[in-house]
Amino acid sequence: MTASPTGMPVAGLLPGPAAEDTRADLLVRNAKVFTGDPDRPDARAVAIRAGRIVALGDDHDLAALVGPSTRVVDALGRRVIPGLNDSHLHVIRGGLNYVLELRWDGVRTLRQALAMLREQAGRTPEGQWIRVVGGWTAEQFAERRMPTVAELNAAAPDTPVFVLHLYQSALMNRAAVRAAGFTRETPDPRGGQIVRGRTGEPNGVLLAAPSALVLYSTLAKAPALDDAAKRTSTRHFLRELNRFGLTSAVDAAGGFQNFPDNYATVMDLAASGELSLRIAYHLFPQTAGQELADLKRWTETVKPGDGDEWLRLNGAGENLTWAAADFENFSEPRPELAADYEGEFEQAVRLLTENGWGFRLHATYDETIRRDLAVFEKLAAEGLFPGGNRWLFDHAETVSADSLDRIAALGGAVSVQNRMSFQGTAFLDRYGAEATARTPPVRAMLDRGLTVAAGTDATRVSSYNPWVALHWAVTGRTVGGTALYPAANLLDRETALALYTRGGARLTGEQDVKGILREGYYGDLAILSDDYLTVPEAAIPAIESVFTVVGGRIVYASAEYEGLDEAVPPVTPEWSPVAHFGGHQGGARQASLVAEAVAESEQHRRWRVARGSTPDTAPPFHDPCFAH
Repeated sequence: MTASPTGMPVAGLLPGPAAEDTRADLLVRNAKVFTGDPDRPDARAVAIRAGRIVALGDDHDLAALVGPSTRVVDALGRRVIPGLNDSHLHVIRGGLNYVLELRWDGVRTLRQALAMLREQAGRTPEGQWIRVVGGWTAEQFAERRMPTVAELNAAAPDTPVFVLHLYQSALMNRAAVRAAGFTRETPDPRGGQIVRGRTGEPNGVLLAAPSALVLYSTLAKAPALDDAAKRTSTRHFLRELNRFGLTSAVDAAGGFQNFPDNYATVMDLAASGELSLRIAYHLFPQTAGQELADLKRWTETVKPGDGDEWLRLNGAGENLTWAAADFENFSEPRPELAADYEGEFEQAVRLLTENGWGFRLHATYDETIRRDLAVFEKLAAEGLFPGGNRWLFDHAETVSADSLDRIAALGGAVSVQNRMSFQGTAFLDRYGAEATARTPPVRAMLDRGLTVAAGTDATRVSSYNPWVALHWAVTGRTVGGTALYPAANLLDRETALALYTRGGARLTGEQDVKGILREGYYGDLAILSDDYLTVPEAAIPAIESVFTVVGGRIVYASAEYEGLDEAVPPVTPEWSPVAHFGGHQGGARQASLVAEAVAESEQHRRWRVARGSTPDTAPPFHDPCFAH
């Protein structure tokens, strides 16, 4: 037995006689490798040099690639997969805010969620807000309900609290209502409602009716991080994504994400070689009435493909014009879009196509998709569309069979997300079981030979945990366990995984360098905590990566590999919820962090009691909700 340079024990491998320039930088051995490559679906070992895969095979086949500087990692018989690629993730915006947010992703009980809120209130400084922004739904709680405004007021009497629930609503305590400047005189914004009590005063409930703008514009009033803190926040968010085996993401831009200002952080990290996730990004006009001017300016200054394998521009969208965007709040009726939006929309598509720009397009409902397709078909009749450019619909929950045929005829693709994991019950209640059974019709998309990619649409609604999305694709169930689909609209595990690997690569034109494990492809892979291909279906959402590699770099390591990954700076500010609770609340590590945070908060409480600044009436140290 010898040892790798890291000190990890490795049995049965000695440095071989190969020349130094052919030896691997990293060798993962003793693994159950699922390559995703139909020409060679399985292997036992993977060798990476200079960021690319140089060999796959059995352990003894690759022994000659081990040299004195090769880092050899024993997978201990675990499953290895190609790195995951979320094809619709708001990763840039999410990174700028990650350390400010208290994550309820994966929390099992409302009692635990409120206890976390109460503990965070004890350390959040004056002037800052507590923000719970996406990744959860009332269905996941044992209590099967949302918190009340009264419970938020009790948990945090003086600290502003903003809790976003899907695309539907937000809850604010009294302190947040004051901090946001809402009064009896504040008018309701277009498409939204500030709910009021019998006196006319805002009661802390905001409703998307159906537009979520009221939710997001209120959240934007909370204090932002400075540039240095945004950098640290983004690095920790990327590390959190690496924790689940993500090695790539396609950023879908979004509201309140201005170019180039809000892209500066990832561009700076890319320039310094500190990205741990490959990002292909899009540009999204932010101001209604100014969309064509923005798109024209971008086509004159940047072009798709600008960048490198770590950060590159992929195109426009997910909105091209605001008037053409429908809303996805399934608790409200489908919105009726303006009768004449096609004129401006056609100008935007024409401008992009003539300048060699592809795009992605937000469209939830088939009614919107049909109108958009009519514009594309008009341009196609002129010989203009698609003009060799990649284009796709995002979401497409209620897309019809006829529309799928039209998408296929125009060479389009579809990016689907597991929004039904979180909103499926609301859709079921409104539209019934028959409509729900084909929402979205993923199997029908694949049967037509369409390129289909998977993602989450995190972070403001769905969780960024890709295994929750894969569980939805395989089982057809919401996070609360509600069955949505018949067997005919479910995917087998390998097909679902392909949507999260090869599918995303095709959307960015990178299918020849990533999405599978093959010689010459990027050295992007993950060693999983549990075998996705064989674990019980109910265990899929609990899967994490224990060892994530991007371009041959070890960007995340836990369990037996703890400490082998690249260092990241400590979470700042010190009062950050992430510093105390971590991110997604799945797994033993997060449970430990929650317990430590509770204990620390109790020490703070005792200090305040001793100084006479608070009465000694707080609940006991042990909250029974943490036992669940």
